[in-house]
Amino acid sequence: MNEPSPAHEFLTPVSRTTLSGDICRKMVTHLIRGDWQPGERIPPERELCAQLGVGRASLREALKALEIMGMIETRVGDGTYACERSTFLSRPLMWAIISSCKSEAQELVDARRLIEVELAGLAAERATTADLEEIGKHLDELEEIGTNVGQNTIRRADLDRFLRADIGFHLAIAEASHNNILKNALLLIRNLLQHWIADTAQDEDALANTLEQHQQIFMAIAKKNQLAARSAMVHHLQQIPSFLQESSGAQTSGGALAQEQDEVVS
Repeated sequence: MNEPSPAHEFLTPVSRTTLSGDICRKMVTHLIRGDWQPGERIPPERELCAQLGVGRASLREALKALEIMGMIETRVGDGTYACERSTFLSRPLMWAIISSCKSEAQELVDARRLIEVELAGLAAERATTADLEEIGKHLDELEEIGTNVGQNTIRRADLDRFLRADIGFHLAIAEASHNNILKNALLLIRNLLQHWIADTAQDEDALANTLEQHQQIFMAIAKKNQLAARSAMVHHLQQIPSFLQESSGAQTSGGALAQEQDEVVS
């Protein structure tokens, strides 16, 4: 991979037609092209203004638009950073389906099932020792948190940890498949389904079942049993539609959008 060029080498002044729009389009080009890598800090406003030949008010308007699009993230007191592509590529799709009907939401569940079942099979075939250790690390965390299940001591912090570990487990399987296209497809789908996954984690019975299902998936992958890995993943994902029906019916479009903004993963 080529090293990204310093900002002063690719940033040039923009025309002053619709200035904030021109700034935004120019920044989008640089972000999509990878001139700033995900997680990389973008130059401060003063430097950007000088390199682009624009005023701070126009720049701030453009940066605000980029942040709404999910392309950059502003961290108070720290600066502005480029987001993962899966974040900003999924944002327009999320807006499109926020008020969609249950049948359209079900299509996302179907897409996730097709992708993750195949990823599990590929992981069983291709996972290295390092891959298994990474998957196992997330399973260990799930098991640690799961010890509180049934003791009525589940805290919000535990549920948040469980959700992060659950996501990490599935993404580690995607990595173990050594198929970047399917992995990126999963990132997109999981961003769109994030709020439904969170609802599942708030049910203690579902939480306990999820832990057992994750263990079965891991054992099948570790044993390099592709058929068992796919079967275990199918069984695990069968619980999603019932929670999808309950949660999608209860959420308003505004509430879902606010939750998506808080919970989307990069």
